Amino acid sequence: MTTWPLWTKSIEEVRPLDGRDLTLGHRFRIKQPGMPPLVWRVSAVRDGESFTWETRSPGVRTSGFHRLATNPDGTTQITIGVDQTGPLAGLLNVLMGGKTRRFLALEAAGLKAASEQ
Repeated sequence: MTTWPLWTKSIEEVRPLDGRDLTLGHRFRIKQPGMPPLVWRVSAVRDGESFTWETRSPGVRTSGFHRLATNPDGTTQITIGVDQTGPLAGLLNVLMGGKTRRFLALEAAGLKAASEQ
């Protein structure tokens, strides 16, 4: 987790708060460019397959997911995304949706490049 800033420009810092392992309930302080730091809590883990984590802000719950799947040719497909719920989720999407999509694209491109090295 703490190496993410090495392969994506969408994350400046990852600081583990409860240990470095990607374990249910562990929290990570994430700093992204132009945004205040947020604390993300791991809410689901399937070893070698997926993890989901979430953060809360007033009126919005954001859940981020990362999933791995093996393709028929033996390569791995990675799917990432975010879901936002709550009374202010629509407004946040209007205000920050473009930045969120750019950050996801940067993360996906960086992860692809890092995995192909």
